[in-house]
Amino acid sequence: MTSRIGRIAGPVLLFLALDYAVLVGIGLLLTRVLDKSGFVGAEDDVNTTLADGRTKPLNDATYLLSGLGNTGAIVGALVVVAVVMRLVLKRWREPIFLVLAVSGQALVFLLVQLTISRQRPDVKRLDSSPPTSSYPSGHTGAATALFVASALLVAWYVRRQWVKILSVAVLGVVPLLVAYGRLYRGMHHPSDVLAAFLNGLACVTIASVFVLGRRGWGEPRDPSDAPATVTAGAP
Repeated sequence: MTSRIGRIAGPVLLFLALDYAVLVGIGLLLTRVLDKSGFVGAEDDVNTTLADGRTKPLNDATYLLSGLGNTGAIVGALVVVAVVMRLVLKRWREPIFLVLAVSGQALVFLLVQLTISRQRPDVKRLDSSPPTSSYPSGHTGAATALFVASALLVAWYVRRQWVKILSVAVLGVVPLLVAYGRLYRGMHHPSDVLAAFLNGLACVTIASVFVLGRRGWGEPRDPSDAPATVTAGAP
């Protein structure tokens, strides 16, 4: 395991650096080129429209939705899912895949925050603003990494079709709900959450390719990764 980690560390860091460079490029485009353009004006209109349409039920609902991307919630869920995968599959690849996807996203997010400074939307914010840039959305990126990675594991290892479809749909929609919550509560511009989706998906892809040897939703390249060890829910 140690030798495998050593072999993949370099390529993983290289692709995380590429992810960082792409996000910084988008951030510079938004803050240095498009900052006075109609594109940013259209983004402001989205935030204003959402703020003008606020209601007490939606305020409460989006508080919960936004909370799904909080650091505490993400770390707690990551630990639980990683431990369950280790106990069920009796190996470390899947837990490491989850940890790398989420932690890689967090690392790139923090580095981009140090590089790109963007003000939050000019609307009343329903949450306290941490001393960080609006770009990208940390809540959305973390939720994307964790829940999309979890959805992939379900798609690969759960055999009963209706359980697989339902679980993947539920897990896949969570990042969208978190993103909506962050936009509704005035914490981010639309492009901030889109960049966060990109960051989360990129880190899931990197972790999938280098830890699991998978390139998508199909069968693993290594037969030893076949889901034969998971029997719960099988017909």
